[in-house]
Amino acid sequence: MVQLTKVNKYFGDLHVLRDIDLSVGSGEVVVVIGPSGSGKSTLCRTINRLEPIDSGEIRIDGQPLPAEGRALAQLRADVGMVFQSFNLFAHKTVLENVTLGPIKVRKKPKGDAEEKAMQLLRRVGVANQATKYPAQLSGGQQQRVAIARALAMEPKVILFDEPTSALDPEMIKEVLDVMVDLARGGMTMVVVTHEMGFARNAADRVVFMSDGQILEDRTPEEFFDAPRTDRAKDFLSKILQH
Repeated sequence: MVQLTKVNKYFGDLHVLRDIDLSVGSGEVVVVIGPSGSGKSTLCRTINRLEPIDSGEIRIDGQPLPAEGRALAQLRADVGMVFQSFNLFAHKTVLENVTLGPIKVRKKPKGDAEEKAMQLLRRVGVANQATKYPAQLSGGQQQRVAIARALAMEPKVILFDEPTSALDPEMIKEVLDVMVDLARGGMTMVVVTHEMGFARNAADRVVFMSDGQILEDRTPEEFFDAPRTDRAKDFLSKILQH
């Protein structure tokens, strides 16, 4: 479903992605972890071209990533994105946030879009908030609305860029529960996160990045129980002791 081949990305002189090769199969959940500044979020953002790449190739469902224009807009409709900071439209209700894409991009009739949106809001546990505005919701509720909004486009894959890092600790579980449910339902997911429990329990594969490179790409059991690289051992020793 997602294929990156020899992808390189620079920010000025900084080489943030170095010859990245990564494939994500349909229905697979790949969790990307690593220290801050390792290129995780940049990798996630290149997959729907929020960040253009300097060399290499990215394919979604066999199609090369378009550079711009209508083809790129169409591809973005197939690649959902859930951001760290929710990115909901403040002046629109929860229901309007979730129906906007299907109506404007997918050209769905408003009634159909609203019916589907309410199903999704029930699925993520916030249907009773449909008429409220984002500012009236907790962070955890806003992030669950953002997940419903991504699902409303019926994407082929959803990218999650540190979806719980802006949340209070007690709200993290409610968002992770929704993500685990999606993973078990067969959604193709690429998740950049610091949540090691989610990586261990919900991922098919864990990708460990450091200094713009993928150092390990293994099953959760293999990675957490027997990391191969010294960098991964060091990383895990620091975060798993707390």
